[in-house]
Amino acid sequence: MKRFASHRLALAAALAALVTMPALAGNPDRAGSAGATQLLLNPWARSNGWGLANTASLRGVEAMYGNIAGLSLVNRTEVAFSNMQLPGAGLSLNSVGLGQKLGASGVLGVTATVLSFGELEVTTYDVPEGGRGTFRPNMSNIGIAYSKSFSNSIFGGLLIRVVSESTSSVRSTGVCFDAGIHYVTGEKDNVHFGIALKNVGPAMSFSGDGLAVQGLLIAGSDQLTLEQRSGKSEIPSLLNIGAAYDWHINEVHRLTVAGTFISNSFTQDQAIIGLEYAFRKMVHLRGGYTYEKKDKSDVRATWYTGPSAGLSVDFPFGEEKKSTVALDYAYRSTNPFSGIHCLGIRLSF
Repeated sequence: MKRFASHRLALAAALAALVTMPALAGNPDRAGSAGATQLLLNPWARSNGWGLANTASLRGVEAMYGNIAGLSLVNRTEVAFSNMQLPGAGLSLNSVGLGQKLGASGVLGVTATVLSFGELEVTTYDVPEGGRGTFRPNMSNIGIAYSKSFSNSIFGGLLIRVVSESTSSVRSTGVCFDAGIHYVTGEKDNVHFGIALKNVGPAMSFSGDGLAVQGLLIAGSDQLTLEQRSGKSEIPSLLNIGAAYDWHINEVHRLTVAGTFISNSFTQDQAIIGLEYAFRKMVHLRGGYTYEKKDKSDVRATWYTGPSAGLSVDFPFGEEKKSTVALDYAYRSTNPFSGIHCLGIRLSF
């Protein structure tokens, strides 16, 4: 009884900490005004397969994007790599993550994501058609996280992320944090609840030589340099609230139903539902659907829309088959462009 009471007390404290954060709500009037929108791209294949419907049941390195509390479920060491391609947009997103168990209940995690645009044509006011070479914009973020199991039912974590965006002459750097909790209950730990507060931090602004212009004084030939000030843009914070239920049909088959509500501070809110089937904990087939209400002009504010699907295959190896190599694939529809394809590899040992 005392243990159950302590579980409820810890859960209530974690919920209170998140609820007392600044309230977030869908605000389509602010769509397009946020900065660092790279933070809204999920780089991981396994959770992309059902559109991040599994906020409440995320586990391992991938949890450093969806709900940091799930990082605490790393058994010993986990390393993951992923590559996401957006063919219609000509973009690619590469990510790497590491989770390392510390002591009996803590896990330290590190993650890095780089968004690649390829080479773009240099254009200027005088030469708008280009022909003066190319350049490569840079968008990346690096995060360090710590997650902990407070009991067999309650997990929590915190992540601090550094965001960088730059060209050869203009740059911007910002800092934000994520916080999340994961609560498990049921006779077979098959009922999951999760809350994640993401991308909370101060506004970002650009600086550099690219914002400077040179001119001549009206009288005389003296030249002076003027630097334009960049306006500040806020980081796109959001709140994820999710639930999931595992139906263990028998020792071979499992079916999980999951749902997530995303409250965005700069776009419309979104609702995601998903379903995952697992065979012998080795083959996982999943799908999801993302719903976003259109505005008065019948236009959505984000490109994620409609269905998503994914497949994962886990290959156990080593002593007592406790280590695993997993291959993940996901497709997620977008509008515009022709959807995204995400490939990942994950090693747990």
